Amino acid sequence: MVAIYKELHPQGLNIIGVSLDKDAAKWKEAIAKDKLTWNQVSNLKFWDEPIAAQYGVEAIPATFILDASGKIVARDLRGAELKAKIIELLAK
Repeated sequence: MVAIYKELHPQGLNIIGVSLDKDAAKWKEAIAKDKLTWNQVSNLKFWDEPIAAQYGVEAIPATFILDASGKIVARDLRGAELKAKIIELLAK
């Protein structure tokens, strides 16, 4: 995700990371270690995270691609398939 973000953010890609962590210090340490520069949110409620419940997250990692209107257009894509879908949407 870091490489995709670095490449495609200038073209309009935005990412919001939602963490299921329970420990704020460990969560912040992981963000720094992984050099995640996009917005990160967490209520530190583990599987009781309201955002995860709203999106029906049952396993992590989970990815959701939303179009410009906020509609989910794909989920749980990885690697080249994820990048291709993002490029397709950014071209619209």
